[in-house]
Amino acid sequence: MFDQITPLVVELAASPLVFVVLFALCLVDGFFPPVPSESALVAVAAIAATSGQPVLAGVLVAAALGAVAGDSVAYWIGRRIGLTRLARSRRPRIAAAFGFAERQMRRRSASLILVGRYIPVGRVAVNMTAGATRLPYRRFLAISSVAGLAWSATSIGIALAASSLLHEPIVAALASMVVAAGLGIAVDRVIGRVTRRRDARAAARTDGPAQGSDTARPAPHLAHSGGTARP
Repeated sequence: MFDQITPLVVELAASPLVFVVLFALCLVDGFFPPVPSESALVAVAAIAATSGQPVLAGVLVAAALGAVAGDSVAYWIGRRIGLTRLARSRRPRIAAAFGFAERQMRRRSASLILVGRYIPVGRVAVNMTAGATRLPYRRFLAISSVAGLAWSATSIGIALAASSLLHEPIVAALASMVVAAGLGIAVDRVIGRVTRRRDARAAARTDGPAQGSDTARPAPHLAHSGGTARP
């Protein structure tokens, strides 16, 4: 059934409907991996490069927006279900995978989300884990937008590549992973640096008044005499 989707999209390449269909495929693929969004995107991009239809920029935008929307759906599904239910699996490997994803999500969320975008099943697990671990949605959306745009651009780049080497599925997948890993490391470093600076400023504001209040004050001296103290 799903094998017929890509030929159908190719037949619509000359129609404006191709953008709607491509957006829908990338959206559904964000939480339902059997949908072949990558193959459809590469096929349409190849036709656009040779015939000029559809507009290649439109293909890029439609695929990227669909990818971001699909990732957001997976995020909110995970947030609704919760990490306990996601990790509660009869298969030890699945439970261990969610446990690993949880730990990594707290340490290097950008790398995980960006790399996961290139793995059909992995992107669903990563994005659901991001929601289940309560990663702030604004941060998730920013990273997902970079991931969706990079994934769309990389897929189109594979379609445009003249080299026969990049047409090999394994080589193409490895190239995509390298690009994603590089972007993930860069984004994680930027986010980490901004977070550390923000925490340092917050700590400075908190410690400033505290240090001032800890200044030693001389204790009142009570003179003792043999008589009764007078008011």
